[in-house]
Amino acid sequence: MSTAGLIASIEARLAVLAPERVELFDESGQHVGHDGAKGGGGHYQLVVVSPRFTGASPLARHRMVYDALSDLMRRDIHALSIRAYAPEEF
Repeated sequence: MSTAGLIASIEARLAVLAPERVELFDESGQHVGHDGAKGGGGHYQLVVVSPRFTGASPLARHRMVYDALSDLMRRDIHALSIRAYAPEEF
């Protein structure tokens, strides 16, 4: 999948969280030669703001994101740094 296609797919899958803001940064270029990069999986940094995170622990928030992206995590994403905020925290 192309980088643009993957980013569009990630954003579409995160829609289940009704996000108010999604910022996705492709950091794959910083990991050239890394074992995960050799397999084709990218390295990304994600900032997501959603009312669904209100009252949820950081672990629960990360699980929500991983659940939304589950099949991509096995195939197209090697590493994902997540910063998940409730609207009042952002």
